[in-house]
Formats: sequence, structure tokens, C-alpha cells
Amino acid sequence: MPGLDGLELCRRLRQQAREPYVYVILLTAKDRKEDILDGLRAGADDYLKKPVDGDELEARLRAGKRIVDLQSELIAAREALRNRADHDALTGLWNRGAILEVLGRELARARRCGAPLAVALVDLDHFKAINDTHGHPAGDAVLREAASRMSSSVRPYDAVGRYGGEEFLIVLPGCDVPFGMAAAERLRNSLAKEGIQVGDRRLPVTCSIGIASSAGDPEPNAEALVTAADQALYRAKAEGRNRVCGAAQGRPVGAKAVDG
Repeated sequence: MPGLDGLELCRRLRQQAREPYVYVILLTAKDRKEDILDGLRAGADDYLKKPVDGDELEARLRAGKRIVDLQSELIAAREALRNRADHDALTGLWNRGAILEVLGRELARARRCGAPLAVALVDLDHFKAINDTHGHPAGDAVLREAASRMSSSVRPYDAVGRYGGEEFLIVLPGCDVPFGMAAAERLRNSLAKEGIQVGDRRLPVTCSIGIASSAGDPEPNAEALVTAADQALYRAKAEGRNRVCGAAQGRPVGAKAVDG
């Protein structure tokens, strides 16, 4: 091959450590033992001398495919384990630890860029009554569908996580309280406008949301933001639920949503 021989190609492939694995069979007219060893050291997986027998090449390719398929299965198993480590098993959202890590990273980015960041704490209204009346499988179905609607209601670069039970934490980069409340209102409406189908029933589901933002705080931290959002959420519940309340610089300012 002009400009690049087979050995150098093998070396470059192995230096890249690609996934999925690239299985390499080196075809060459050289037949010395030293040449074969050089090819294997360079990263070739197998070695055939020219002229190549078609049946032998096919058999070697089948053997290579088995190895590549096995490696693909190992990668899939590894990714599944990784997914289970940071995702909630029921909803598929980030779990509590992972969403708090996302919040920490985004807050650090916001500090560097001098941009605001908002968090929304979402609680499904009267969720215990759903479990008590319709059973836990129905409650699980409601959580899954609510999570799906929340994910569909936010921007691609926002992050939604299950914070615990029927509570969800949403990280909204670039948002102050008014913008965060507007985003939260879209999310609230996505739940309230249409009931969630569970078996042969359609259950009405609403949520209460508290919003807090780092805007105006020279040294924002994740714990303070979540605490402020939690206080705003408590206020939303106290005012009748199915609404959004916001907290600016630790001083709550509420906004009652129009029931949908």
C-alpha cells in the first residue's frame, strides 16, 4: 500500500483503542517467522500468506466474527451496568446521586461562565392516594409516564432526575427564576392537561413545583439551591397544589398557575 504498509496500519488502529473492536487479518506474501511475529506484535489478530485459499479465509473470518460478537456482548453488558449505576430502574431517569452530580457540574459551569442556573423540584400531588386506591403497579405506571412527559417537556440540555419517591429534580442551565417558572409551567401543564392511562382507567395527575435560581448569588451552591426550591415547593403545596412557586435569592415569590 503506497505511503502506509500493513504493519503501520495495524499499529495506528491499536493506538486508537477503538470500540467496537476492529479484528484484523493480515494478508501478505511474506512467510518468514519473523514477518509473522512482526505482524502479530503490530496488532494483527490473524495472519494469512498469499495466495489465499478462499475456504481458509472464510473460516478465519467466521472465527474473527465470533470474537467481535463476544466483545460486543461484553460492551453491552458493561454499558448496562453503568446505566444501572446512575439511572433509576423504574423511570429510566438519572437517579438521586447522578442528578446531584449533574447539578454540581452545571453549577460549576455556570460560575465559570457567569450564567444563571435554575433547579425545579417537582412533587406529584396526592400520589399516596393513587397507590392506596389503585395499587402500587398503577403508581409505578404513573411515575413512568410522568417521567416521560417531564423529559419531553424540557430542553435537550436540561437534566431530569428522580430525587426520591414521587419527587423529581430538574436542572435548568441558563435560567433565572422567571424563565425557570415558565419552563416549570410547561411541565406542569404537560401532566395536568391529560390524565394518565393505567389499565382501563385514565387517572388525573397533577404536580406542584418549586423553582430556585443561582441568579444574583455570587457564590451559589447546590445544597442551598435545592433547599430554596424545596421551600418554594412547600409553598406551592400550601397554596393548593397544581401550581408553580419560585424563590429568588432566598425570598420566595409565588406564581399561581391556571389549572389545566
